[in-house]
Amino acid sequence: MTATKAKISPQFKELSITQAQKVKLSKHPSDYKAHEVKKAGKKKAHLIAGDILEQSRSALIAAHEKLWACKKYGVLIVLQGMDTAGKDGTIRHILSGINPQGCRVAGFKVPTIEEHSHNFLWRYQKEVPARGEVVIFNRSHYEDVLAVKVHPEYMEQLPEELSFKKNKKFWDSRYEDINAFEHHLAKNGILVLKFFLHISKDEQKNRLLERLTLEEKYWKISPADLKERQFWDQYSAAYEDLLSQTGHEYAPWIIVPANDKKIARAIIANVIANAINGLDIDFPKLTTDAIQELKLAKVALEKEPNL
Repeated sequence: MTATKAKISPQFKELSITQAQKVKLSKHPSDYKAHEVKKAGKKKAHLIAGDILEQSRSALIAAHEKLWACKKYGVLIVLQGMDTAGKDGTIRHILSGINPQGCRVAGFKVPTIEEHSHNFLWRYQKEVPARGEVVIFNRSHYEDVLAVKVHPEYMEQLPEELSFKKNKKFWDSRYEDINAFEHHLAKNGILVLKFFLHISKDEQKNRLLERLTLEEKYWKISPADLKERQFWDQYSAAYEDLLSQTGHEYAPWIIVPANDKKIARAIIANVIANAINGLDIDFPKLTTDAIQELKLAKVALEKEPNL
């Protein structure tokens, strides 16, 4: 059975992971070094990124209208990144103008007691997109090989013989489950696109300091965010493992240089718009009889007297 695959823009192929391979984040810059950006300079690059974002957002709105109308495919967008990487801002800027009937965001916090009593994928399976729908996972099933890997105390209760303490292949097994889950979605008409917003440790420091400097941004930060920064290296290692094991043609990872928010949003919007436009979608075709009926209805409506 074939699977739905994403069409990635040629200029962003170098950012994509579409097969199992060893990934080292140190080899993926968190600043975008595209030729035209280097040539134009930072100020001009912002203008270029802004233009690309607007063009891609318009293309995305048009593509989503077709997606929603034909109800043939669904789209799952996964956003992952370190704290302050820009996930919330990306959602706000990219989805502005999209029909809210066919788009929603699913955010995943600390699992509830009910969620912990099921398998780790249960709560994510309930939120996958229907046909015609775009769903964004703001954090996702990957937290169960990230936060849980860094903090094993977050692990759901499992029989001891199945736990990571006893099973040397525990994490490999989780990657297999995630790959199977995404492959199942792709085989059933769900386009899966995954974005890792890659920022540097210095950039995270700057963003945290900005929030701590401006009282009106205090609501965006908590002591837990600052505590998690201490585990930067552990999270980086966990990301490298999952990126190495879970990139596929049917569910590619895009490692987005995210130190510059505008450029990151432009890249993500462009990739999503092109991927949806690469699907076999169009507006429903009406029969000849249905078209004729609508034309007659139009004539009758035009003949109605104005009140």
